[in-house]
Amino acid sequence: MHNIDIIDLHFQDHDYVIGSYVLRGPDGAALIETGPASCVDNLWAGLRERGIEPRDIRAVFVTHIHLDHSGAAGWVARETGAAVYVHQVGAPHLADPSRLLRSAARIYGDLMDRLWGETIPVPREQIRVVEDNDVVEAAGLRIRALDTPGHAYHHLAYVLDGLCFTGDVVGMQSPPGCAHVRLPTPPPEINIPLWRQSLARLREIRPDGLLLTHFGPAEEDALTHIERAEAQLEAYLQFVEPRWRAGQSDDEICPDFLTWLTEQTRADGCGPEVDELYHSMGPDCMHVAGLTRYLRKREEKAASR
Repeated sequence: MHNIDIIDLHFQDHDYVIGSYVLRGPDGAALIETGPASCVDNLWAGLRERGIEPRDIRAVFVTHIHLDHSGAAGWVARETGAAVYVHQVGAPHLADPSRLLRSAARIYGDLMDRLWGETIPVPREQIRVVEDNDVVEAAGLRIRALDTPGHAYHHLAYVLDGLCFTGDVVGMQSPPGCAHVRLPTPPPEINIPLWRQSLARLREIRPDGLLLTHFGPAEEDALTHIERAEAQLEAYLQFVEPRWRAGQSDDEICPDFLTWLTEQTRADGCGPEVDELYHSMGPDCMHVAGLTRYLRKREEKAASR
């Protein structure tokens, strides 16, 4: 038998922004997502509140290597001695995060330290690569990896007994009680066709429930939530693409995009606290920048044929 709990990492002193899932099995515990290094003390506190010590952690799984999901992986690996499971494309960046940090700094600038803290390498001998449909036995549990690119090329979701830990592939939904789905679309790896395929795959799998990193169990059944995410993906593209084709810059598109998102959240019955939660994660305009970068790359690829 096992149970699953979410630790609220209280990112930037906000509730319901980033969670780390602790899975208790017959042979210890496993973590899915570590959160950022800026929250590692909150992670330890959350584990100890649940009677779990670092030595009890047998394995760590990260959905992808963006700093809000795996920035604390180096600290957790060194404290627990546990293996860290990651997509093969992300593995080198856990061992040496320097390139990842340079890329993130272009988005977050002076906010880097405050948002993400000090990211340190995961010892290479503790890194384990997982591929699509691999089943990992950890803490007496059998956890299946699903390759789910779109938000990032190196994105995995994990399935345990019909429950899917989704990372960012089905978007964000916070706080509890708010059914609005928001998609994170920062540069540099947004790929709309791959994202569509990943959502279609999850729909075919028909998980019993979706457990989101941002934040907690989906408010609606899995298929309804996946449909909401699919609709948002198309709506985001339909909003940004004509403005980009008309020659508007990211800075020109962004205010209208944010106004539109706010209108969406209110239409879904969610209050202004929703906007504050998403704003706490960094520059709002990065979501436009990711989409316009995808559009530029798509045009360049088409022109080179």
